[in-house]
Amino acid sequence: MIYLSEDIWNFNLSEALMEISAQRREQALKFKFEQGQRLCVLAYQLLKQGLREEYGLTDNPILEYNEHGKPSIVGHPEIFFNLSHCKEAVACAISNHPIGIDVESIREFKDSLVNYTMNDDEVREIEASENPASAFIRLWTMKEATMKLIGTGISNDMKSVIDTTKYKYTTVDRQRYIYTICENI
Repeated sequence: MIYLSEDIWNFNLSEALMEISAQRREQALKFKFEQGQRLCVLAYQLLKQGLREEYGLTDNPILEYNEHGKPSIVGHPEIFFNLSHCKEAVACAISNHPIGIDVESIREFKDSLVNYTMNDDEVREIEASENPASAFIRLWTMKEATMKLIGTGISNDMKSVIDTTKYKYTTVDRQRYIYTICENI
């Protein structure tokens, strides 16, 4: 199930910080600016909502991380989830199988980033698009969602990470941002 929120500024941050785990509160408060704190808290709130609705879990989840930063829930290896946020939205994907999600604001990009992260076919796709910024962000979210699914984080293999023979991609364009969910086929 996918949980998505654009209500980044529509909650009481002080109250929300008291309702989450001490672990997540500490992570949120490491952000220098309020927006980062809000995104961190809202992502956790979406996770809590999903765990309550889908699994009946009401306690604040404690998270652990692999060597590349992929999170899992302590004591619940059967539950897979992934979190992502950009300045417009926060996304949480929860499943009974590995899943990755990435949400990104549509914005201009640098050619050097395209050349570093995209293969020749993807570069041609971006260049041929009526909206190159959207095309780039769509491909970027596909790549990040894949790396989050497999738990490697951003790797040197970004040019070849999208594989429609191994992974199912669901991409949604919300005009100001795009998100992609990646699952094993």
